[in-house]
Amino acid sequence: MATPTTPHAADAAAFESRTMRKVGLRLIPFLVLCYFIAYVDRVNVGFAALTMNHDLGLSAAAFGLGGGLFFVAYVLFEVPSNLAMERVGARIWIARIMITWGLVGIGSAFVTGPLSFATARFLLGAAEAGFFPGVILYLTYWFPKAYRARIVAMFMVAIPLSSFFGSPLSAALLTLDGAASLRGWQWLLIMEAVPAVLLGVAALALLPSRPAEATFLSPAERGWLTDRLETERRAAEASAGHHAHGLAAVWAVLASRQVWLLAVIYAGSSATSNTLSLWMPQILKGFGLSNLQTGLLNMIPFGIASVFMIVWGLRADRSGERIWGTALPLALTSASFALTLLTGSLWMTLVLLSLVLLGNYAIKGPFFALATETLPPAQTAAGIAAINTLAHLGTGAITSLIGVLREQTGSFPVALLPLCALTGVGCALVFWIGRHQPRAATVGATPSIVRG
Repeated sequence: MATPTTPHAADAAAFESRTMRKVGLRLIPFLVLCYFIAYVDRVNVGFAALTMNHDLGLSAAAFGLGGGLFFVAYVLFEVPSNLAMERVGARIWIARIMITWGLVGIGSAFVTGPLSFATARFLLGAAEAGFFPGVILYLTYWFPKAYRARIVAMFMVAIPLSSFFGSPLSAALLTLDGAASLRGWQWLLIMEAVPAVLLGVAALALLPSRPAEATFLSPAERGWLTDRLETERRAAEASAGHHAHGLAAVWAVLASRQVWLLAVIYAGSSATSNTLSLWMPQILKGFGLSNLQTGLLNMIPFGIASVFMIVWGLRADRSGERIWGTALPLALTSASFALTLLTGSLWMTLVLLSLVLLGNYAIKGPFFALATETLPPAQTAAGIAAINTLAHLGTGAITSLIGVLREQTGSFPVALLPLCALTGVGCALVFWIGRHQPRAATVGATPSIVRG
């Protein structure tokens, strides 16, 4: 293959910067929008619950069970979905996922009781399975290692943004109660699912599967990026040795202690993200707020977390450091959860939950950079999916457990204690990895070292 490059070595940095800026501007805004809608569709039931639970006769335990079943389906279908994406291509598979979850989300507006609610949540988890790890894998096809923490952080900022913008939107949609003989929560679920179908169709036109297909890059830029990524892949494979592929890779990663450790670490972050997105509207509403006030206050912690998430991801890439960048946010999250036990004040609770989410979302970029840099290249697809899948086992269990604890104790701070424990354990495991993980091979001029 020809490898067109810049004419002078002095121009290399400017050439690289221009190429990566083009890639980032073409892919990241669209993928962020897709993940934004995915997360809105996943967690908007938290706002729907403000009126839906009464209409359907859902107890806290039944609501928590439905929330947990989403992750049961997610776990069952995630790894097969990621492997299918490698076979059929990112563009087609990501589009398929989005269209399917959009249709299921629309159908969720017509549940009639605990059983149909639980079924709808299970089907939504099955439909969405594979989207997040698929995109993380897709980003490794486009971005060299030196860029991944910031890029993952930019992509995952869609999670807090989905609650920041989705909270007032969901509260407003609840006011449509009675329009066209539908309840407000039904309008909420329908209107927030339709964009997923439209974006799925758009993905077919906008997402090339690999850099070699990128018509928005010049031949020189395509050649440089393809060669850079291939050089990194070969160097990592040489360092890691021979590994299995396909289904054999799935069994290999499931037998890997490293994968299980990373999964436990990420379980705390995943469970915190999903649990607070589902339950925080009810936590705030419990202080006697209206639906609109709840929506406006719910924006604050997620808005703060959105900004800090990008700042922390940039810091992680500039330093090349992954261990402290992952451990410190987990420590902040765990400590802030514990402190909610000491207050009954709305504003102090809001401050502590803001700190919880600030730490929780800051972990995303450095953690997935750590994961992709420590997994063997041949196992990256199955490994990322396995980490996310195993983490979601904990997420599903804790989501259900919180519903039971809330119903039994009447206290949200007590119900949130499992999250405090899980994020604390995750913090300790990050430091354990830092002490025992060998330094990764570096590629190019920018070090990508897992430091203890």
